Amino acid sequence: MTDATDFDPVGFLEEAVSTPSHEGVEEMRRLLVETLEGSGVDAAVDDAGCVVAEKASPGPENGPHVVVNTHIDTVTPHVAFERDREATGPETGGAGDAADVIRGRGACDAKGPLAALLYGFLAAEPEHGRLTLAVTPDEETLSRGAATLTGKLPGTADALEGDLYLVGEPTGLDVCTAAKGRFQGRIELAGEAAHAAEFAGANAVAAAEGALAAVRRFDEGTDEHPQLGPPKLTPTVIEGGGATNQVPADCAITVDRRSVPPETAEEFRSALEAAVREAIGSADAADDPTGTTDGAVDARVTLTDRESPFFEAFSTDPDHEFVETVAAAARTATADAGLPAGRGGEVRPFGAATEASYFAPAPTVVFGPGDLADDAGAVAHAEREYVRVREVEAAAATVAAVLDRTLG
Repeated sequence: MTDATDFDPVGFLEEAVSTPSHEGVEEMRRLLVETLEGSGVDAAVDDAGCVVAEKASPGPENGPHVVVNTHIDTVTPHVAFERDREATGPETGGAGDAADVIRGRGACDAKGPLAALLYGFLAAEPEHGRLTLAVTPDEETLSRGAATLTGKLPGTADALEGDLYLVGEPTGLDVCTAAKGRFQGRIELAGEAAHAAEFAGANAVAAAEGALAAVRRFDEGTDEHPQLGPPKLTPTVIEGGGATNQVPADCAITVDRRSVPPETAEEFRSALEAAVREAIGSADAADDPTGTTDGAVDARVTLTDRESPFFEAFSTDPDHEFVETVAAAARTATADAGLPAGRGGEVRPFGAATEASYFAPAPTVVFGPGDLADDAGAVAHAEREYVRVREVEAAAATVAAVLDRTLG
């Protein structure tokens, strides 16, 4: 491993957080490319806007292909950079003394993890195998970049074909080996309009009672995933009716699905449609293509239309050698940084959906400094987004050690 002291991950993070990337990533991408090229590394920007750089050993075929990945886009609104060397309260992370923190949009999601990955990438000198840095531009929206890189968009091929993936997200320096998927569906109930004074028509809003009961019962009897626990299905939006004196012909319920392996988006859609149709006594669509036989309300479930695939659940064996390599490096780095005992190095699931799902089933670990939330509430995506400087440094040391042990 080379001396990476010429690259300061904290200094880079300060500049990155000061660079807005909530509406467009051009300026942030330019900073990343210039940083790589300034360190003597060729960086390419592909057609989907991903930044890709590679380091290969003299015998790349004689070792694993390790891919380190995160994203440069952030959610709205932009929150200005601030460095507070005397932060107190939950921001100390239980250390007791005041903490040195960097605040601002992207501080932990995911420019802090990017700074750590970039440090490790620049420090690495593979002796076998090869290393790819792949940074995507739209993880917070449609993830077309990651879908293109992995061949999951029509007309694309897997440009990475990695053997091991290290994905940067705010995990509190823990090693996350699984995450639930996230699908968005819409239950559409189609009835028949009529005057409310008459015993006629088919009331789609009234049928929502049965549809919601089907949602509540949907996961009854489902086995819990050993890492992720049970799946979750939540109705989030309901729309229906138009006139106060009319039997409503239409009603729609939007649902949020947090899936666990091995459920796919299509399996969820078809199973929920069958459950709702059974609950409301819907006529079989094969028998009644119009969906309105004898005053019955018909039901269909659709997934939100999007070009890239939904984030499906993924799971890596917690006992995999790569997982232990990252965990051991994190425990060493956090101890060396003087972080509180128990901070970092735990193997657990990640609390949010992530582009890591696109890289599965290859062994995939999610890791980085910062937290999705702390004792005071939300951190990532919140007005108070921050990351502790010591954790950025510990994460950088962890990534460098992992790459050295895996490729050195």
